[in-house]
Amino acid sequence: MIAAITLCGRITPAPLGSRLDRRFLEKMRDETDASLIGGGTLRQDNPEMRGTGGKLGERIRAIMTYSGDIPVRDKKIFTQGPTPLVFTAREHYESLTVRLGRGAEVMALPLDAGGLSVSGAIAELQKRGVRSVLIEGGGRMNFSALYQRVVDEVMVTITPKLSGDTSAASLITGPESVGTPLLDLQLLSCREQTTGEIFAHYLIRYEDQNA
Repeated sequence: MIAAITLCGRITPAPLGSRLDRRFLEKMRDETDASLIGGGTLRQDNPEMRGTGGKLGERIRAIMTYSGDIPVRDKKIFTQGPTPLVFTAREHYESLTVRLGRGAEVMALPLDAGGLSVSGAIAELQKRGVRSVLIEGGGRMNFSALYQRVVDEVMVTITPKLSGDTSAASLITGPESVGTPLLDLQLLSCREQTTGEIFAHYLIRYEDQNA
């Protein structure tokens, strides 16, 4: 999981990070086989999930939306690069398939704790040869992924910015805690940048929840 956050934990309005943070994100895309974003991220931005040098290649770009209510018009992901994969709830599969037409491949997912089955999405990606997935947000999908325990590592760019806006999306947004009571992380690295940003890399310690 990767994100840029304010000191108060907000991930919007995007982009929060500097050009240096953008290059780091693109590098991580180069090093993984697929990216996964939530429908809210698509509604708020126009992501293409390009790698370094603006390349798209054959890397899988996937979107998760429970409601199926995602914008299509003027969204570059549906017109540029490989056809994206869109995961949605079973009851919205047919209508979303019609709306997207040839712009995307649509797949239905069952519900799981915290929302759509992120583990089901990852299992489908594995069938397609994907070995590593970069989860790029937003807050609700991040919550589902952590609640369902499918995330191994978290990379956050802590930006020298403050929000205070309670309506702005947080790194994780859900109805309850993702841990009991909290989810423990182990710091793997922490790098201060000339931009004033801090690149922090954590390992998730799920085993501590079962102690």
